[in-house]
Amino acid sequence: MKKQAILFFLVVALSFTSCISTKVFNDLEARYSDMKINRNALIKYQDSLQQAFDALDENWHETSAYLKRSRDSVSMGLEQITSLEEKYTLLAQNSDQKISESIARNNSLLKEIAIKESQLLTRSERVNQLEELMLQQKESLQLLKKSLSDALLNFEGNGLTVLQRDGKVYVSMENKLLFKSGSWEVGSEGKKALEQLGVVLAENPDIVVLIEGHTDNVPFSPKGALASNWDLSTKRATSMVNILLENKLILPQNLTAAGRGEFMPIAPNNNSAGRAVNRRIEVILSPQWDEINALLNN
Repeated sequence: MKKQAILFFLVVALSFTSCISTKVFNDLEARYSDMKINRNALIKYQDSLQQAFDALDENWHETSAYLKRSRDSVSMGLEQITSLEEKYTLLAQNSDQKISESIARNNSLLKEIAIKESQLLTRSERVNQLEELMLQQKESLQLLKKSLSDALLNFEGNGLTVLQRDGKVYVSMENKLLFKSGSWEVGSEGKKALEQLGVVLAENPDIVVLIEGHTDNVPFSPKGALASNWDLSTKRATSMVNILLENKLILPQNLTAAGRGEFMPIAPNNNSAGRAVNRRIEVILSPQWDEINALLNN
């Protein structure tokens, strides 16, 4: 509303003084239009961040539900132990004649109690460790997303976005930032973005990185070294891996290049705007799950 009021007063001033030319007025009107477009883009970006946060929140609630079920299972086991102990107490109160007949059974019950107590204690410890690891992973991803957003701030809004969802961080780059049409050679602006990305990756050697190339569905005419859209998407992903590996602090075993071709669109391919969005590179950063998997499999 403030911007509209300013423009209104400018128009009134122009109509009374006739001191400002039509060209100046048109320039002001064009700048106001650009500001409206930028504002709408910021609102759309804010909505996408909210969606990513909601997905992460849902994932967190699902994990919390799993932990609650595990605790309930531990409680049931403790109740079973109490029942077994009560049975043992009743047997111990029997007459001397029945005690001699029940020694073998009592010993078996005692062994069963000891085994269950050990199992439940181990499981309870695993649940606590799993909960702590999940919290650490969540905090680490939040810090990673912030580091990436800070490092790539100059590129966001120019074909690059950074999102966090499903326990991962996604850096999406439209091809206009990286490649010329039909080429897999990264341009100068794309290299600058990859250099900044590489700095963050070098500081996080425990992060696994998957680089996916995507195209639109426009049929590709095989020529030269390229056979298909799928081939092009693979070569583009591989080119980005090679540039990242110029940073010697990045571990090669943490990087994977993959070509998805036209088969995972995120927008309709029936218009030029949708096709432009689908022509992209997705850099997917995931934490190492070795510790969590080890706890779940034990």
